[in-house]
Amino acid sequence: MYDSIVQYNFPTIIRFGPGAIKEVPDHLKQHGLKSPLVVTDPQVAQLPFFLHLMKDLKSVELHAESFYSIHKNPVKSDVYAGTDAYDSGQHDSIIGIGGGAALDVARAIVLRIHHREDLFKYDDLIGGDVYVTNEVPHFITIPTTAGTGSEVGRSAIIADDETHQKKILFSPKLLAKTVFADPLLTMELPAPITAATGMDALTHNMEAYLAKMHHPLCEGIALEGIRLIARSLEKAVRTPDLHSRSEMLIASLMGAVAFQKGLGVVHSLAHPLSSLLDTHHGLANAINLPYGMQFNIEGCEEKFSIIAKTIGISEASGNGVVEWIRDLNQRIGIPAQLRDIGVKPEHLDPLADLAIADFAHPNNPKPVSREQFRALYEAAY
Repeated sequence: MYDSIVQYNFPTIIRFGPGAIKEVPDHLKQHGLKSPLVVTDPQVAQLPFFLHLMKDLKSVELHAESFYSIHKNPVKSDVYAGTDAYDSGQHDSIIGIGGGAALDVARAIVLRIHHREDLFKYDDLIGGDVYVTNEVPHFITIPTTAGTGSEVGRSAIIADDETHQKKILFSPKLLAKTVFADPLLTMELPAPITAATGMDALTHNMEAYLAKMHHPLCEGIALEGIRLIARSLEKAVRTPDLHSRSEMLIASLMGAVAFQKGLGVVHSLAHPLSSLLDTHHGLANAINLPYGMQFNIEGCEEKFSIIAKTIGISEASGNGVVEWIRDLNQRIGIPAQLRDIGVKPEHLDPLADLAIADFAHPNNPKPVSREQFRALYEAAY
């Protein structure tokens, strides 16, 4: 099933399959593009496939330059530096390669090229999307992890350098023109990164399914994403093969499509950990997922029963789903508690302050107060 390149046209053009990355040079040439800025992160920039891609681009007389001066959790200054690189190189297109951080920065640069007011004027949470009125450069994405699904997204999450508060930049204009999703690029990911990004994808699908907005299309996609992750994540971590890695990449794409319906309490717990303590986003989601799902059971019993049946566990209840998540985390090497990743008691109050200000929890199926965020952090600690 996953041994050749296929095309999906949802929500944008997706070229999916082993070797899809080899189509990138011809794609650029066919669109009359000559000078792409390739945005990635410092780790990906050193990998053989990336160096090979840069060589391939230059071999067909494309003036390709790379930009990878970005933080693990992106901030506004990353976007401004990338914009300067685009300007100075006289580029005409942008290629985003990597996980969520690189793709978020790439997408934010795409926005900024022809929208030069303060970046956070375009914050979707204050209605800034109405100011995204100009055209944007040609944009393609190449995911290297099966986690965020940012490759098919229309938004970028960027933090303020000083306050650490995350802002969301959104517009349909920010969709990639084409996604080149090549599961071979994920094959060499270390097990801990595979585990954390895989749990990120699971969180996206679960929170999207539970989010209070009524959107049956997204709910159906989210359930299938949950099913694929349930059967493939552990194998992708422990004994990876092309099939398991392909299913995780598909499930990640599905999660990002589904969460246009909304996210919830888990992401509002995770975002502050990333912005305040520089915790990997997927890892932050993974540790908080059982606690957030436990919080959401009351009032969502029927949906949790459906999730339980989808993942194939005998106890078709919310408690059964929570225990399955805890067990999955343990099997794939996710730390059990926040203290295991360096969180200290004095962090809990500032984390709660950032969580209540976060944009994700208003879509949670039940309201969350600042005191409840504090209690959830304490339970996870």
